[in-house]
Amino acid sequence: MPIIKLDAIDSTNDYLKQLAKEQLLENFTAVMAFEQTKGRGQMGTEWVSEPGKNLTVSVLVKNVPLDMVSIYDFNIAVTLSVVGLIVAYGIAKVNVKWPNDIMAENKKVGGILIENSLKSDGTFTSVVGLGLNLNQTDFELLPQANSLTNITHQIYDVEKTAEAFVKSLKLHLLFFPEHKDEVWNHYNDLLFKKDKPAAFELPDGYRFMGIIKSVTQEGQLEVMLEDDSFVYYGLKEVKLLY
Repeated sequence: MPIIKLDAIDSTNDYLKQLAKEQLLENFTAVMAFEQTKGRGQMGTEWVSEPGKNLTVSVLVKNVPLDMVSIYDFNIAVTLSVVGLIVAYGIAKVNVKWPNDIMAENKKVGGILIENSLKSDGTFTSVVGLGLNLNQTDFELLPQANSLTNITHQIYDVEKTAEAFVKSLKLHLLFFPEHKDEVWNHYNDLLFKKDKPAAFELPDGYRFMGIIKSVTQEGQLEVMLEDDSFVYYGLKEVKLLY
């Protein structure tokens, strides 16, 4: 489980993708950075992190068979590997804000960026990026964010947390194919704001109320409207307001 440690880089995902083009890398090779200057979140958002305080890591996962694990199955397994890591650190109230934000005690503590490359042999290779707030305490400019240390009052070893994440990721990907229904049910149970009235916003600015019911196996968010009808949204098609 090689982990490449960098002082500073613009993006660990970009660095790992370029490195994989230039040389043959072992499966589950990871890159972590003390400081990431141009970190990216889901849908092009910026990931802001105080240097040295948090985990910024990307992991290469090679040759995932599509006939066993679909693209969104993979997303689910990755997300639950992060949830499992946080729960193991003693935090009980952990949720997933669709599609890839990790919430603890109703505030964002982490985000996942997954970039997949489909191959002609029926497999895909993925670069899994994780930003996890570990030891940062000041979120004055980010009122919806928090860190593990603010919740547990413990200090976390960043490098050991990176190693623990890679191990958790391996285990969840190994477990998934034979337990698909169980894993999906667990993921849907963890959805942030599930079965509660919530406000949503469409790209054109229109806002409405709805209730999150599930995420479909095609990766769409299922929302029940006030008239009891159901609508389905893909990535970038709707924003949950909270």
